[in-house]
Amino acid sequence: MNLNSIQNIYFIGIGGIGMSALAHYFKINNMNVAGYDKTKTEITERLEQTGIKIHYEESVSLIDRQFLNPKITLVVYTPAIPEKHEELIFFQSTGFKVLKRSEVLGLITKNTFCLAVAGTHGKTTTTSILAHLLYECGIGLTAFLGGISENYKTNLIIKGSEVTVVEADEFDRSFLTLSPDFACITSMDADHLDVYGEASELVKSFVDFSNKIKPNGKLFVKNGLPLSGITYGIEDDSDYSIQNIRIENGVYVFDVVTPETLINNIQFNLPGRHNLSNALVALAMAVEYGCPSKQLAKALASFKGVKRRFSYQIKDESLIFIDDYAHHPKEIDAVYEATREMYPEKKVLAVFQPHLFSRTRDFADEFAKSLSQFDEILLLDIYPAREAPIKGITSNWLLSKISNPNKKLVLKKDISSEIQQSNAHVVLTMGAGDIGEEVNKIKHNLSFAN
Repeated sequence: MNLNSIQNIYFIGIGGIGMSALAHYFKINNMNVAGYDKTKTEITERLEQTGIKIHYEESVSLIDRQFLNPKITLVVYTPAIPEKHEELIFFQSTGFKVLKRSEVLGLITKNTFCLAVAGTHGKTTTTSILAHLLYECGIGLTAFLGGISENYKTNLIIKGSEVTVVEADEFDRSFLTLSPDFACITSMDADHLDVYGEASELVKSFVDFSNKIKPNGKLFVKNGLPLSGITYGIEDDSDYSIQNIRIENGVYVFDVVTPETLINNIQFNLPGRHNLSNALVALAMAVEYGCPSKQLAKALASFKGVKRRFSYQIKDESLIFIDDYAHHPKEIDAVYEATREMYPEKKVLAVFQPHLFSRTRDFADEFAKSLSQFDEILLLDIYPAREAPIKGITSNWLLSKISNPNKKLVLKKDISSEIQQSNAHVVLTMGAGDIGEEVNKIKHNLSFAN
């Protein structure tokens, strides 16, 4: 399909983090853009401020007439949209070209030098670091991010078209629409079993993705994964390895051994060994692309992070409040380890909103074990996203599995008051649902009380 023949682009689920980046991209490129989403958020409000029309009621009658010409209109949807969505059914049954978000991303990146970041954890942070490194090294790039970069305050970075940087999402096997020049795989832990059924099928999809890399391309893999490529790891014998790690004034300082050289005394501001790993593979990809080591080290030190990835909301002597997107047991473990590394003697309260009934069911024991590590746990109801309830799968059921007795089921409206009743010094909010919409309210309430 030739995108040059398209004048109008209509998005179903325009408020999604990946969808919104695409919508913004096409708007900047002088397309007519509009869309639907279920909920008004900060993201949709920002899109509306650029002139994009968005409605929040599922109804064909609300679609602007100019988008009803199938010859010049492309419809883009996210797999998170139900198959029976009224607008999706209408477009699919009336001759429109209807593509998934990932297919459109594949079309955009097809004729560029594409660097893709895959893995069940770490995609957004790694993609954001990589984009920042290339940007700071003067590379003309377009980057589609799965989160809001704190450096650029956006999920879309445009500084040219020499290179595209994208997240390669394993959900719904979306990443198989990409054919990158460089790709990395950060992790292959079991997830999305509602799509894959078995963990082995998820692993197979990553193998299939690795085979999509263009001839003469490069694959970067975390040391220990069952794939061949340029390896990276921490304090090991990988092709790219972080060595001599220390913490100075709350900042990581370390050396990187590359196949060609040693880069000394690199500084990096994000806590957690998982973030060191993310930084390392981004650095490796940039080095292999041809960026100079000294510039990369300087750029890495200036990376500020990604919204909702260990994002400090309050940071003073009496209270630390951190928000994170963690929604898988491995991610919760990573947040816990980072918190303990930074605040080893402090009491930590975790507020967690489970995401998806199927994920809660599939990893209930792992969630319970991960959450039990914290000193105190507040558990919210399960955020359903695209799913219908599953009988017997509730937050109360998950709560019963948590071995730590300092646990409680709470409502969203009561989060602030429950936190204020605790004597925890460090407060964490975690989850991929709408808990992120509560963060500013919680921050305000805690700041006022503090």
